[in-house]
Amino acid sequence: MRDSYMKSDPAYVDWNAGVAIEPAERWADWLSLVSEATSRGVKVRRARIVSEPVSRYIRFEYEVTEGLNMAAGEEVRWLPRRKATGIALPGNDFWLFDSSLLLVNHFDGEGEWLEPSLSADFQELKLCVNAFEAVWELGIPHAEYKLT
Repeated sequence: MRDSYMKSDPAYVDWNAGVAIEPAERWADWLSLVSEATSRGVKVRRARIVSEPVSRYIRFEYEVTEGLNMAAGEEVRWLPRRKATGIALPGNDFWLFDSSLLLVNHFDGEGEWLEPSLSADFQELKLCVNAFEAVWELGIPHAEYKLT
């Protein structure tokens, strides 16, 4: 839900400097993990809420999405922030596992990753499940989303 993350990430630093990024080399562990899960029939969906025009960091994410996320079997959708006004969103990015466990990601003011937390709290799960489904419903599939 942020417009930039971890600008110190070596992949982003390289991309920002014009170095070609090969997702299969940079994120082999992630590709393997997600590919193994999706090959068993697990659905992995990723929704990104973005401001438009997009930030440089979001442009980087967009450019690696096909070779990383989608190559591993993820489904990816993009939601322009202006279309998210009517959605009750949690205050943090999260991963939702089987609608029963949240991994909540925390970032500092510069977008650097901090220690995540886990939650199985019913109210937090309910908010995040509803928010994700609403974002997913309004989101634009990656193949159809064009950067502005």
